[in-house]
Amino acid sequence: MNGMTSMARTSSAATPAPVLVRHAPGRGSLGGVGLMLAGSVSVQFGSACAALLFPRTGAAGAVALRVTFAAVLLLVATRPRLRGHSRADWALAGGFGLALGGMNLLFYQAIDRIPLGAAVTVEVLGPLLLSVAASRRAAGLLWAGLALAGVFLLGGGGFDRLNVAGVAFALAAGALWAAYIVLNARAGARFPRLDGLAIAMAVAALVSLPLGLGAAGGTLLEPAVLGLGLAIAVLSSAVPYTLELLALRRLPAATFAVLTSLAPALAAVAGYLVLGQGLSLPQCAAIALVVTASAGAVRTGNR
Repeated sequence: MNGMTSMARTSSAATPAPVLVRHAPGRGSLGGVGLMLAGSVSVQFGSACAALLFPRTGAAGAVALRVTFAAVLLLVATRPRLRGHSRADWALAGGFGLALGGMNLLFYQAIDRIPLGAAVTVEVLGPLLLSVAASRRAAGLLWAGLALAGVFLLGGGGFDRLNVAGVAFALAAGALWAAYIVLNARAGARFPRLDGLAIAMAVAALVSLPLGLGAAGGTLLEPAVLGLGLAIAVLSSAVPYTLELLALRRLPAATFAVLTSLAPALAAVAGYLVLGQGLSLPQCAAIALVVTASAGAVRTGNR
């Protein structure tokens, strides 16, 4: 998420039950919205804090810390059952982990080069296009066009650090985000509880940790760096995932998905407050277009 960016992206795909539940409006629904927004804010501020590590560890080192700590937390909390799975199950979990690790590595490379709000805005094109393709509705093309217009406006809005490499990394992260959503749903059907996610996170850690050590070396073992890495893992993984699980008990899945469309806007706010990345009016308009398109695509796909 966060973009890992994060385990915040897992719960909506892996938990189909809320689709079957009718939720009456009231305090429960409002509480669910609050929980969901709090989780989304935590994810984006976790990504902003991760960028603070880049001067010391590089993007690869920051990813290694975040994913490794998140894997340890998940493995301890879930204690996944490792026996009784088929080769197909393990292949799925491995692919899920590679998508998870690759998504985070590419996204952190993106926010090392372009502002956080811009990176999330471009990255969200991956799941948005997946939603459009899954809906197979003509209206989906309208939302896709609106999102592309927003990204075009974003590129012409004068971002000082909006370079080609950063945009390419964000687009690649978005493609893996779409793959992550599909694999997460399949893993949720094959593995009980959160076992599939815990195993996938361990695979992601095994992939990212050697890259992080190669990039940062012994810096990753400095107490201050370890402390910030743990805080980032908690902000980007433990807190949002817990809040989203609670939110899914109170909200319809469609409402939950629409709220996740706010990610670009929340990322822009986090980038401004934590990293001092200012926003111009054209940039704000571009992010608003992408948020609107994402929410519209989700609503169209759920009709």
